[in-house]
Amino acid sequence: MTTAPDTSPSILIVDDMEENLVALEAVLGSLTQKVVRARSGEEALKAMLREEFAVVLIDVLMPGMNGFETAANIKGLDQTKDVPVILLTGASVDPNYAYRGYTVGAADFLIKPFDPWLLRTKVNVFLDLFRKNRQLAAQAEQLKRLLTSDEVPGAEGAPGPAAATTPTSAAAPTIAASTPAAEESQKPPGPGKAGQPTTAPHPDLPPAPGAPEPAEPPQPAAGDASRLAEVAGQLAEVELLLRDAEGPDKSRLADRIADLEQAVGRLMVSRGT
Repeated sequence: MTTAPDTSPSILIVDDMEENLVALEAVLGSLTQKVVRARSGEEALKAMLREEFAVVLIDVLMPGMNGFETAANIKGLDQTKDVPVILLTGASVDPNYAYRGYTVGAADFLIKPFDPWLLRTKVNVFLDLFRKNRQLAAQAEQLKRLLTSDEVPGAEGAPGPAAATTPTSAAAPTIAASTPAAEESQKPPGPGKAGQPTTAPHPDLPPAPGAPEPAEPPQPAAGDASRLAEVAGQLAEVELLLRDAEGPDKSRLADRIADLEQAVGRLMVSRGT
């Protein structure tokens, strides 16, 4: 059973004056939503980083960080950029305030004294939008989980990799056991015919009459011979360079390289290269 997500949104009100905060709480009280206070722009930003809000109401004229700067900072953060902001200001203000508010990303701009019913209506629109967005996100997450569970391999009714390979792996031992070579290999060794020993003849003795010819040793590949010749040539070059240099250590190293050259030469002769 899927638990329904908590879609109850909160409202943040920002003002430096206590009487304005009390008035806003009285107007928004009928919406039965949680209302959080902030006395400055800095305090509002901290609250938004701790909690998710459906809408923010900010007074424009505040000491320190004013309403425009607070709204710009809210829109500049990835965590809070989608939260709608409503700016509030007094009647005797600059006519360009509304333009500045929309420029920084505010969703609406209200002038005091405002109609309580109008403020509640505007706030309620953003509350409904927040609830619908949360419901859509929950439905999208549930659909994603369903699609992921359907794509998991080895689901019920589908043959797994072990089942597909079982007949082949089971048949292999049966075929090997039924061959005559396998039966002969499982018999214990016994004495040879006419009392002859079963041990292999000494390598220095000539082969017995009727015995198969011994296999010839593998000949070195052409690539091995060329590689040995190349190594011998490189050792000779290094030896000459070391003998031209000064110092007893280099002379001993040259002698050692000469020994290696002779060893490579003997190996080449033994391999018939």
